[in-house]
Amino acid sequence: MRYARMSLTVVAVTLLLPSPAVAAGATATVQSGGTGLNMRAGGSTADRQVGRLADGARLTVVCQVYGEFVVGTQRRTPNWNRLSNGHYVSDAYVRWSPQRPWVHWCGPKGAALPTVRTGSGPVNVRNGANTRAARVATLPEGNVMVVECQVWGELVSGRMRRSAAWNRLPGGRYVADANVEWRTSQPTLPWCGQSAPTVPPANTAQFIARVAEPARAGFRQYKVPASVTIAQAIQESGWGKSWLTRRDHSYFGIKCFGSPGGIAVGCRSYATTECDSKGKCWSTTASFRTYRNATGSFADHGHFLNVNPRYKNAFAYSNNPDRFAQEIHKAGYATSPTYAQNLIALMKQYNLYRYDK
Repeated sequence: MRYARMSLTVVAVTLLLPSPAVAAGATATVQSGGTGLNMRAGGSTADRQVGRLADGARLTVVCQVYGEFVVGTQRRTPNWNRLSNGHYVSDAYVRWSPQRPWVHWCGPKGAALPTVRTGSGPVNVRNGANTRAARVATLPEGNVMVVECQVWGELVSGRMRRSAAWNRLPGGRYVADANVEWRTSQPTLPWCGQSAPTVPPANTAQFIARVAEPARAGFRQYKVPASVTIAQAIQESGWGKSWLTRRDHSYFGIKCFGSPGGIAVGCRSYATTECDSKGKCWSTTASFRTYRNATGSFADHGHFLNVNPRYKNAFAYSNNPDRFAQEIHKAGYATSPTYAQNLIALMKQYNLYRYDK
């Protein structure tokens, strides 16, 4: 493997703003076991390599992102550190001294600092993600918090936004995100308990192997043909390359419409394309269901088709995949005028019918 050569100033780690969990004077160094550590353009090994650090090099860490799960010399972790030069290294190979401090999540412009903003005094800290949960503490206006992850809870209209997202603090405590200002920019937080983002499969065969059994399980439970499910996963996830799939484990692009339902763990907005009945398409943004892992996505896909009355006619053709695809398209599953044709073409090209047996 060939590596790009670049220089890096050797300095101690610096965090943008102290917080209750930050250890004063903490330093970070590369500990790779002597092999060195790759810097990446993002938080996964699928992202472009942009340089390499020698063992023992000190790092200036700005913030962290939730990325590919890595087993390293120091720990097993999905956390990746963004350095002052804008590149990323897996925290699995970083030694912190005297201990790992809290590192704030990254937003587009750097570290995102979750700051209490109610406009009317302190914010309530609760032991659950709703206003009926017991109040266990309060935090004053302007307080910077340590936020571990988010959960979907009660919809709250607050000073900053109207949102059902709640931030989990250390110790299983929660603050409504509606009263949190993210300085300097809104981060993309993991949902609590969510599996680490995935890396796209190396080829089409690997992708089909990844989704074949969940698709078969969908047929056993909901009678959605496995071949149709696999073709939909290919079409809607871009062979597992879309960020909706990689980060939020959604293979089918089921929209939220205000609620994630009973299987998804939350909702997140992504850029997408919509089309009208005349074939005119345009770019827009929509809120999609997000999942703990791929299993949740496939289960929700079968459940979604099964409980929506408009797809009832399709289930008369559970043993006729082509007709099933045509029926769900006719019922309005997707706005693309060629959606069913595209599914049938994929089923034929990759002989996905073999998974229906």
